Amino acid sequence: MEIERKFTVSTLPVNLKSYPCHIIEQAYLNTDPVVRIRKEDVSYYLTYKGKGLLAREEYNLPLNEESYYHLREKADGNVISKKRYVIPISDPKFDMTQLSSAENSIDQISLSVELDIFDPPFAPLVIAEVEFPDEKTAEAFLPLDWFSQDVTNDPAYHNSNLSRRKL
Repeated sequence: MEIERKFTVSTLPVNLKSYPCHIIEQAYLNTDPVVRIRKEDVSYYLTYKGKGLLAREEYNLPLNEESYYHLREKADGNVISKKRYVIPISDPKFDMTQLSSAENSIDQISLSVELDIFDPPFAPLVIAEVEFPDEKTAEAFLPLDWFSQDVTNDPAYHNSNLSRRKL
């Protein structure tokens, strides 16, 4: 299961270049259900995603370079390119009223932001995604101060929908 929240970003972190960065290109063979191909640096994947906004099934299968480029020719819509910075969250904050004492200790949760900076034609779009171990933790998470709007439940911000956007 992929359990994540998505946010637009008001300002980029000042030390952005100090974090690991991946170059991503992805295209969609289908959007319902989502069947995506992705090139991340020098790795290639075929991904299936089930229905859902906050939580949904996700399966990744490895591809080789030749298969990726063969499938990319068959993809519909826009090919999406972006830079992804992986930023650890050193001290995540949660609305403790939404969590029960029986749940896993919040102190032991390791979270990070996957900050996607989109290339044209989607620039200047910037989206921050945070993945969680369960839905309760995701719902209790308090956004970082540089996050703007919570767009988790807005399908327009799914990359599969961006791929279909008329440009």
